[in-house]
Amino acid sequence: MIRRFLQAPPHRAAAWPRWPLHALRAVPHNGNGEDPDAAMAGPTMTPIFRSREQAFWMFQGFGWLAYAAVRFFHGLTIGWGWDYIDTTMVATVTGFLLTTILRYLYRPIRNRPLAVVVAATILFCGLFALVFSAIEVTAVAWYDPRGIVDLGLFENAMFDGFVLLAWSGLYFGFNYYQQLQAQREATLKAAAMAHQAQLAMLRYQLNPHFLFNTLNAISTLVLAREVDLANRMLTKLAAFLRHTLVNEPNQKVTLEQELNALSLYLDIEEVRFEDRLKTRFDIEERARRALIPSLLLQPLIENAIKYAVAPREEGGLVSLSARIRDRRLELVLSDDGPGLNGTAVGTPGQASSGVGLKNTRARLEEIYGDDHIFRLEPHRPRGLSITISLPCEFPGQKTVRTHAA
Repeated sequence: MIRRFLQAPPHRAAAWPRWPLHALRAVPHNGNGEDPDAAMAGPTMTPIFRSREQAFWMFQGFGWLAYAAVRFFHGLTIGWGWDYIDTTMVATVTGFLLTTILRYLYRPIRNRPLAVVVAATILFCGLFALVFSAIEVTAVAWYDPRGIVDLGLFENAMFDGFVLLAWSGLYFGFNYYQQLQAQREATLKAAAMAHQAQLAMLRYQLNPHFLFNTLNAISTLVLAREVDLANRMLTKLAAFLRHTLVNEPNQKVTLEQELNALSLYLDIEEVRFEDRLKTRFDIEERARRALIPSLLLQPLIENAIKYAVAPREEGGLVSLSARIRDRRLELVLSDDGPGLNGTAVGTPGQASSGVGLKNTRARLEEIYGDDHIFRLEPHRPRGLSITISLPCEFPGQKTVRTHAA
């Protein structure tokens, strides 16, 4: 009788009233109704420019206009007079065009080692300075036949070279600043998403439906005088909730630590589902020391239980394997549930409608960018398989970037 009650299908518990989620949320201290999650996420960054392209052309235009003004007034102070305006205009347009070309030459090398960047910059600036000076000297001969403006090819090339070097320094400096800003924003987003993942996990654990099932199972065991089993289940519940509270969401943990947390969670679910929930772990020993984002696997296990085990009277099997291949950590989570229901391989179907899968996909995108794989595909003969491939990283070591195929 007791076992049959604990193994009751999910629809039996659904008859009990569900408490609204906001009842579990703390009231904001400021009392203005502000979303606590948004407050915890921290300030968002507001870019000055809509894009890097817009910023470049704005600085390029105003910069060369300022160059024209300074150069023209300098010519006035040394007595070249208004005859120098033609040469100034030619120099400004030439500088604008040459530095625009330099921009496209610099793009492939701006993330290369510093020595390569410096050498290429000196080479390009030297060659372009000669072109710059030749155009200016030709313009002087054309617009100033009386020789009021005196420009020598190599003497002027030195001045133009310094101008191009200064422009190059500003270009690389601005790009470096933008990269720092992008990295900072990505870090803030990753931390915020990790925090949201932790909050979602806590809400699930504090969801009254989950607590009712777990605590009711414990109560039933106590009434049946199975005190030892009830005590073990309560201890595991407390340990699992404690793990969600003390774990830092913006840090990585070893796969071993993540598996320990999963073990607590599955022990609780196995008491409820008993022989309906079957699990199989195949973890390579080296992979246990690899680092992964904290709270990465639990939402995926939760999704598998929800779709593959809970709706079926006979239950289901949830499997997890971990391997290190070609300096990458490969995780494969599979179940024998309904699967993708005929959708294309690798595209989210009905089984991927869970919030856990969507959050995991977005979180990996923020942390690893293009250097990861998160793929959904049918599991043979039936079910869903989730493949995750991450750069292999161990405690105390830098991430080995191999880029996902």
